Amino acid sequence: MLVKTFGSAVYGIEAITITIEVNILAGTKYFVVGLADAAIKESYFRIESALKNCGFRMPRQQVVVNMAPADIRKEGSAYDLTIAIGVLSASGQVENENLDKYIIMGELSLDGSLQPIKGALPIAIQARKEGFKGFILPKQNAREAAIVNELEVYGVETIKEVVDFFNGDNQLTAEVVNTRDEFYKSLTNYDSDFSEVRGQENIKRALEIAAAGGHNVILIGPPGAGKTMLARRLPSILPPLSLYESLETTKIHSVAGKLSAADALVTTRPFRSPHHTISDVALVGGGSNPQPGEISLAHNGVLFLDELPEFKRSALEVMRQPLEERRVTISRAKFTVDYPSSFMLVASMNP
Repeated sequence: MLVKTFGSAVYGIEAITITIEVNILAGTKYFVVGLADAAIKESYFRIESALKNCGFRMPRQQVVVNMAPADIRKEGSAYDLTIAIGVLSASGQVENENLDKYIIMGELSLDGSLQPIKGALPIAIQARKEGFKGFILPKQNAREAAIVNELEVYGVETIKEVVDFFNGDNQLTAEVVNTRDEFYKSLTNYDSDFSEVRGQENIKRALEIAAAGGHNVILIGPPGAGKTMLARRLPSILPPLSLYESLETTKIHSVAGKLSAADALVTTRPFRSPHHTISDVALVGGGSNPQPGEISLAHNGVLFLDELPEFKRSALEVMRQPLEERRVTISRAKFTVDYPSSFMLVASMNP
């Protein structure tokens, strides 16, 4: 029996809906096709253990899983739940009449519980755009996805809850987050505040002017003069984030997996302070599976380079274009991703 479920892949800070087709035929093997990486091909062992430990059965026939579009590379373990529900539905253990209304994502543990995923916010935005009724995902990511209105977001803890939901044996409670309340609640809650600085009137005046105009700053002074302390407090005198900026910043941190379960939105301006041994790729983003770098995590905030002369020349050179264009483009043979990187650069050094 052929069944379709729906997941999503994140490229840059945008998501693409992935159709998971599961077909059960005569035979004994398990095949995953559609440019899946090793983590997805290993999903068979996680899914089999999770199903057995939750009282379901893995079919002893040939299971073919196709991830369409087949020319887009899929990576990570977040498709475990999508594939597992497809297998259960194709083997007659789950009703399939409502499967096409939901995006389903989550990494399975061997006991059937769910682990958090990356990129829940862009996935939720794309799901609403494409007219899906709801989004089923791990409970730890529910608040993050629930800031997207007009989409039912269900946070679940085990695969059994999802099976019972589709079989009509159990109703899930949708996560509700008031986006504007969440946004205004902690708009100015900074751990370090500029008002705490005593003295240093000249440098405070210079930083206030820089903050007003969004200028880059270099602080030169002996160790212990207060360069790092002042830089850490700079975000607290920048203008508060707008709701659009907050959503854009949250998308980047969501893709990078930097949001905690308690956070729905990034409401304060980011402050990033990478160590001077950082590599070029970690600073600007990239890798075989492209991820945002420090300059993108500092988007709409402050990037602080302490001990500027200690940074490698190559790491500083790759920042030149992102500083001008306010975005970084990472190109690979088969695809290109863009990450925003509009930040205020603050550097410090000794004389």
